Amino acid sequence: MIPPAAAPDFLGQAGWGNAAIVPLAGDASFRRYFRVIDGARRAVLMDAPPPHEDPRPFIAIAEHLLDQGFAAPRILARDLQQGLVLIEDFGDLRVKEHMDDAPGEELAVYARAIDLLADLHALPAAPVPPYDRAVYQREVGLLTEWYCPAIGLDVDVDAYVRAWDAVLPIVEQSASPTVTVLRDYHAENIMLVDTPAAHGLGLLDFQDALAGHPAYDLVSLLQDARRDVPPETEAAMLAHYKAIASPSADFDAAYAVLGAQRNAKIIGIFTRLWQRDGKPRYLSFLPRMWGLLERDLAHPALAPVADWFAANIPADKRHDALREFAA
Repeated sequence: MIPPAAAPDFLGQAGWGNAAIVPLAGDASFRRYFRVIDGARRAVLMDAPPPHEDPRPFIAIAEHLLDQGFAAPRILARDLQQGLVLIEDFGDLRVKEHMDDAPGEELAVYARAIDLLADLHALPAAPVPPYDRAVYQREVGLLTEWYCPAIGLDVDVDAYVRAWDAVLPIVEQSASPTVTVLRDYHAENIMLVDTPAAHGLGLLDFQDALAGHPAYDLVSLLQDARRDVPPETEAAMLAHYKAIASPSADFDAAYAVLGAQRNAKIIGIFTRLWQRDGKPRYLSFLPRMWGLLERDLAHPALAPVADWFAANIPADKRHDALREFAA
């Protein structure tokens, strides 16, 4: 976590020349984050190095969300050639740690996160690409591309594609509106911020936003890859969303399909993070992901995909089958 060589000049030109640069965090991508401290002033330096990262989508979605009244970080300075962006600092109070420390507030905090989604879904979608069949298939393909070989399985990939083709029309032909899908809306990417706007919640990590089905971000929040959400909490929050957003009658089926789609994708991504990127700690999340995926597959709408999993990935090749490699 050494700051990029161009950071001092960039900060100097942005009016932060005397600031200290302190490592803050990295994530599952090539992006890195640093806290910039100048007396009482605080900001966050995003290092999104080209060609691996492009900060322009983050900037565009941040400005779109701010225009719509949501608490996204304000962009304070940018250097697109260097991949450096100085953004508003939302502090350190993430929803995940807050709920871990104050479990009695879990329902109230999740309800606020659901309220925010309902507000977002009541607005026209951002000018972003569609979450379409090609994207869905490319994402679920990460499981057969990375997880299955890692576990020593030679599976029927063509049948896998056909199984998903059989269930994805439920999402594509849904009566639900097309909305802005943040795609990584969960407790580690939501901050508690001191603002009356947007239910006091600050949004992060939305640079991959697409226009798609409203159930997706609910799955991201309530079937969290990194945090156990009690089934009763998930059920209560889905009921809360339905009460305030009045989704279409096929919402439960769409939620299950997108849950299975997202969880299959994440199993592939976390395997790739271990094998390609040398980040074995993500393997520790796989038992949770398999549990969520199997629960989604039990929905009747997923029958073709469930049949494929039953025929291709035995029970002993799921859950913690890669545990010996986890850090």
